[in-house]
Amino acid sequence: MKQNSRFTITLATAGLFAGFTLLAQNPSSSGGGAGAGGGQAQPGAGGGAPMSEQAPTAGGPAGGPTGAAPMQMKVDDKKFIKDATLGSMTEVELGKVASEKASSEGVKQFGQKMVEEHGKSTEELKKAAAQSKISVPDALDSKHKSRVDKLSKLSGADFDRAYIKDQLKDHQKDVKDFQDEAQSGTDPNVRNVAAKLLPTLQQHLEAVKDLNKEKTAQK
Repeated sequence: MKQNSRFTITLATAGLFAGFTLLAQNPSSSGGGAGAGGGQAQPGAGGGAPMSEQAPTAGGPAGGPTGAAPMQMKVDDKKFIKDATLGSMTEVELGKVASEKASSEGVKQFGQKMVEEHGKSTEELKKAAAQSKISVPDALDSKHKSRVDKLSKLSGADFDRAYIKDQLKDHQKDVKDFQDEAQSGTDPNVRNVAAKLLPTLQQHLEAVKDLNKEKTAQK
């Protein structure tokens, strides 16, 4: 009996030792290793590069276009030269009123200058229109007549203030309109006359700005 017990213990001890040896040699058989079912995913395995390393979407944020050239403004050559001719004729009529009704010598001189220079500008505009076979008005329409009539009812200092305000607003718009036509017009005759007359209008704008400063300083 004693020999059998010793033999049994010896076999049990040998079996237990063999089990530990196998476990040490093959750790992946345990549930806590890096094998299937329990390991961490390796970078790039089945998922490509991490999000921070992926190439950015073409076109910038939200896939929008980048580096696109700004769209060039389209202008209506016919409308421009018709409006410009009406505006120039209106400046002549307002200049005549200023020569008579202004109290300031500077405003009177400015009015006389408008008569002379816008008279020439009107002829230039009509000539360009004729070359391009565009019909332009020969007289003021009701809208521009009412502008002249409104200022004609004033006189003295009241006229000076109203006329300067009118001329400042009008020449600011004229300069912008002529710049747009000179840069973006498609009719060469209209585009060229706009570019030719633009410096004169810019001079008028600076002159009326000076008049406005003088009137503001006198308050």
